[in-house]
Amino acid sequence: MTEAATLSIAIVGSGGSGAVTTGKILLEGIARHGLYALMSRSSGPQIRGGESAVMLRIGQSSVDALDDDFDILLALDWLNVERFSDEIPVTEESLILHDPDKGDLPAVYAQMTHRHVARPLEQLAKSIENGRANMVGLGLLANLIGLPLAVVNAAAHDILKHKGEVVLQATLSCIETGYAQTPDETLVLPLSAPEAITERWNISGNEASGFGALQGGVRFVAAYPITPASEILEWLAPNLEQTGGSLLQAEDELASINMIIGASFGGVPSLTATSGPGLSLMMEGLGLAVASETPVVVANVMRGGPSTGIPTKSEQSDLNLALYGFHGDAPHIVLSALSIRDCAFTTQWAVKLTETLQAVAIVLTDQSLGQARAVIAPPRQPALEGKRKLAGDTDHYQRYALSDDAVSPMAIPGNAHCIYTADGLEHNEQGTPSAMATDHQQQLDKRRQKLTQFEYGDDWAEVTGDGEICLITWGSATGATREAAQRLSQAGLPTKTLAVRLLAPFSTERFKQVTAHAKQILVVEQNHGGQFFEYLNAQRVLPGHAHSLAQPGPLPLRPNVIYNRVMQGL
Repeated sequence: MTEAATLSIAIVGSGGSGAVTTGKILLEGIARHGLYALMSRSSGPQIRGGESAVMLRIGQSSVDALDDDFDILLALDWLNVERFSDEIPVTEESLILHDPDKGDLPAVYAQMTHRHVARPLEQLAKSIENGRANMVGLGLLANLIGLPLAVVNAAAHDILKHKGEVVLQATLSCIETGYAQTPDETLVLPLSAPEAITERWNISGNEASGFGALQGGVRFVAAYPITPASEILEWLAPNLEQTGGSLLQAEDELASINMIIGASFGGVPSLTATSGPGLSLMMEGLGLAVASETPVVVANVMRGGPSTGIPTKSEQSDLNLALYGFHGDAPHIVLSALSIRDCAFTTQWAVKLTETLQAVAIVLTDQSLGQARAVIAPPRQPALEGKRKLAGDTDHYQRYALSDDAVSPMAIPGNAHCIYTADGLEHNEQGTPSAMATDHQQQLDKRRQKLTQFEYGDDWAEVTGDGEICLITWGSATGATREAAQRLSQAGLPTKTLAVRLLAPFSTERFKQVTAHAKQILVVEQNHGGQFFEYLNAQRVLPGHAHSLAQPGPLPLRPNVIYNRVMQGL
């Protein structure tokens, strides 16, 4: 195989075959080798067991999207592999590694490529006490791509050391046995390791979101487990304790949202994590947080919908819910993380914004970010200090006092000088419930102005490239969109990408400045209804010649789909 910018590898197998473990060790080895990578995983519709697949893309620079097809497919077995045929496309140049004792290549792959390496992975594993075929396959794969054996062994030790010495030694023996197999094909890792290896993090999007929450100051979390957000809670549970915080598993989403409102009211920065069905249940509680100006953060990891939908697959289909799901006029912040690395920054920024503005923030990620892993550079930190404005002793405390910045001092319960009525009713400046039109108008204006007048700075979006073609996107669609823009620019069509992080309140003037000279505009997102495209039209920021590319899940957006759409438009 000729040298390429990236290398894409897929690993498939039935439940219990170890496809995911194989991918984790390979990813850790890539990190130790000084490269970057993205690893996504997929599973069948079963709640437990069933077939699974791991998809990796390796590069010398940050990798934020899967490629159009795969260079190598390692099949531990062929059980129900046809379920992944559209997720794992191959070409005639692709190479398939498989165990001949597991049956012939399925027609869907045999028809696409004649390049394959057959090795008796299971037989080789049986020659080793406690041996596993997936580890033999890992060794063969590592040899094939030129990943040093010592690096793979070190990665396996790090991932499996908790399983004990017997399992670890059997694993290392299997890897070495597979590594000793002479491939029929010669293929070296297309990317050489850098001379100086800088710091790398091996992290999932959900873990990055949890890290960002801790860095932002969150010290209380209440949540009800839900796919694909549960890993945020699993990561935060032990790590919150180390920082003096705590996590409580609530009985449902209604309880969890009210718990974090109560904790924040008591002065503790708080967060909950959920997905679409849970966010729906939280809306009434979030309205209370808006009306009482209590800062809370909701990390919403989107999945296929509506209803139960496709819990294990990704889709950017909760945007309308996040923007418009509240009853009444309820100004709030909506943010979208643009990559796995950005999950940390965006969640941390959300916490700091809510504390500064005494507001509700919803952070949108999705399954393709949350449950994927990546080798990344350490995430950057927001510049915002993110301190809550607290009330001091006063004889005339006004919890909702009108001011130039519309942010009034917040009292912590127990301060005898700052007693006020706290509930969800409309109120006057003192907090006393009021049905007066003037009070209602003033408080509506206050809650809106503190968000719209705030200076969010350049973090509202990320702009890359330049040109008269502009691709506009948000969230997890950013990686594929940026890569499509790079390909267009290389083809002689200079293209700019605008990836919006701050979805609400919307930065109208900045958006218009970025898109002012664009002669062709395409809005890219992963949902069926073009929700972001319609939102931008509602904000009156798109010209008449703007077009929408809205692809629903569960298949990931691929760069060639975006590239071809622009080329067809030209």
